[in-house]
Amino acid sequence: MKSPIPFDNLLEHLINDSHQTDLLWQVAILAVCGLISWAIMHWLTPYLAHERATWRIGNAAAKRIGLPITGLLLVFISRAILEQWHETHLLNIVTPLLGSLVIVRILVYMLRFAFNNSETIKTWERYIAWIIWSGFALHITGLLPRIERALDAVSFESGNHHFSLLLLFEALAVITLSIIASLWLAQFIESRLLRITSMDVSLRLALIKAMRTLLVIIAVLVALPAVGIDLTVLSVFGGALGVGLGLGLQKIASNYASGFIILLDRSIRPGDMITVGTSYGEVSQLNTRYTLLRALDGTEIIIPNENLLTSTVINHSFTKRDVRIKLPIQISYDSDVERTRELMKSIALAHKRVLKTEEYTPSVLLIEFADSGINLELSIWINDPENGQNNLRSDLNLAIWQAFQHEGIQIPYPRRDIYMINDANKL
Repeated sequence: MKSPIPFDNLLEHLINDSHQTDLLWQVAILAVCGLISWAIMHWLTPYLAHERATWRIGNAAAKRIGLPITGLLLVFISRAILEQWHETHLLNIVTPLLGSLVIVRILVYMLRFAFNNSETIKTWERYIAWIIWSGFALHITGLLPRIERALDAVSFESGNHHFSLLLLFEALAVITLSIIASLWLAQFIESRLLRITSMDVSLRLALIKAMRTLLVIIAVLVALPAVGIDLTVLSVFGGALGVGLGLGLQKIASNYASGFIILLDRSIRPGDMITVGTSYGEVSQLNTRYTLLRALDGTEIIIPNENLLTSTVINHSFTKRDVRIKLPIQISYDSDVERTRELMKSIALAHKRVLKTEEYTPSVLLIEFADSGINLELSIWINDPENGQNNLRSDLNLAIWQAFQHEGIQIPYPRRDIYMINDANKL
């Protein structure tokens, strides 16, 4: 039978030590450590927050994280020196207090950096803070060792492995911290890769997605042995995962594989204007499972990556972003064709979105002599299809209509001429 764990209540020791002069020495040391920490961070913060700093972090992050870390190091060193001559009950409480504060702020900073300050992260931040501060409270009251023994008592043996409730909580904590650290590292590397403008965007995205997945897997594989879990127990899970992929997860696995293929062959890139089936829009996101297509009316279409490989995709900006637009116009036979062509071409040249290079000069063609009038076609080129085509058509048609009204050029409409023959002698 295990012997009971004695209470090591740090608060009780501090209360018993409150009437001694040793407490005054500890208070003075804390004040000095606080001033030194403030001075060090006051000197380091401008460098850490500078745009050209190697390890640049925000001004607020430097103060929130750097100050407690510096204070913790100074208090820890001071306690190690002072405890050779005096009791350090106050410093024994302040040290885990600063340690808990450092852990909370570092985890919050890493979460916000990894997930870009999303609203759901704030809830996780509160949970993490409550867990850490609860552990601190249990530690200073001396209850933590007893709770650990009680959790370890709920256990079972499987071969040579010992599993307990304590081991489960430790594994969850270590895996969570490892995943947060891996996601933060992935986001840090991603921000550096995105600055390499000489590398193709699709290649950068492929490296980012592969690196993020690899770091998460490595984090789990490192965290499990750290808490004493043998990786061979995952063989059962690996077999179940293989069966799942063979039966019900084929589409999911295919979408992930297709996503990496698209990123590597660079057939579709962020910002491309594509048509998939009846959907037309700009590629706003290339994810490992799906591609997000933003239509010109603002709607967002989620397309599984497998569809982009197995169906025909029209990429309007694969090699060039230049797009040709045709505007058919019909005028009456009484109108001046040459004057009409000059007007239409000048209106196209006056619009800022129309390309005016030697290769892409606007042109007006006479297409055919129709029943009601002469069919003309204004041909123009643009290089910003993401800004829409119908709005450009509307601007040009409105300007052409106003010019025709001013010049007296008629736009015909279908009509039939009926001749009445009234000859009484033929009746």
